[in-house]
Amino acid sequence: MTVDAAGAVEIRRALTRLRRTTGLPVAFGGLVESGRPQIRISELSGTATTSLLALAVTSGNGLGGKTVALARPCAVADYSLSRQISHEYDAAVAAEGLRSVLAVPVVVRRRVRGVLYGALRDARPLGDRTLTAAVDAARDVEQALVVGDQARDVLVAARGAVRAEPGRGDASAWEQVREAHAALRALASRIGDPALRAELLDACALLTPDPTPSKGVALAPRELDVLSCVAAGATNAVAADRLGLTAETVKAYLRSAMRRLGARTRGEAVVAARRAGLLP
Repeated sequence: MTVDAAGAVEIRRALTRLRRTTGLPVAFGGLVESGRPQIRISELSGTATTSLLALAVTSGNGLGGKTVALARPCAVADYSLSRQISHEYDAAVAAEGLRSVLAVPVVVRRRVRGVLYGALRDARPLGDRTLTAAVDAARDVEQALVVGDQARDVLVAARGAVRAEPGRGDASAWEQVREAHAALRALASRIGDPALRAELLDACALLTPDPTPSKGVALAPRELDVLSCVAAGATNAVAADRLGLTAETVKAYLRSAMRRLGARTRGEAVVAARRAGLLP
């Protein structure tokens, strides 16, 4: 799945949440186009027409463009009559019958990556609770995009490690492979998009020496997540932070993995998992 496609999925989910938590009948949004100072509205929810679909909103123009330029939420009580914005997109907004509109930026690493809109078909101010809910929905998209960016960075590093094909005697190269494996498994557990998660787990499989591990040994996904962190040198506390678990839960998964592998210590468990082809 491409970066834009995965981002569009997150925008779509956020719009559903925005309508559910605010009661706004209409929501729409899109991502900033790569290399261009504009957003492309790609997702609609609750609309009666397609007048807004694929609309390119330039930074500084209209409500959404103002939001991109200022990198902060903006709202108008009556779009067509508002003196706070320019009116390049009045026709598309009027065709959908929208009056009161808010726009919230999706900001990642101080850069606007997208905009979420919510709207009413009558002219009245949108309250603070509605705006707060819209901001919360945007924060969800931001977090998902950050995780997606991290996942792709690690995926690129992992593919580079696979191409390098380090020998068993190359300790430094194998440590990099193990770090990449642990990072990929940790990120995969936090990815909401099934296609991207599957892609990350496929990359993990490429990093293990045996793509078909020993049939006599099997670990649950979370047990393998914890053990991959341990193999990369992480403490229980660090593994818990990476995986979004508590330290006690990490200990429980580690004990279970040790029992399945017939190991008495965490070090023995890592060695046994490597021999079984479960870890690089």
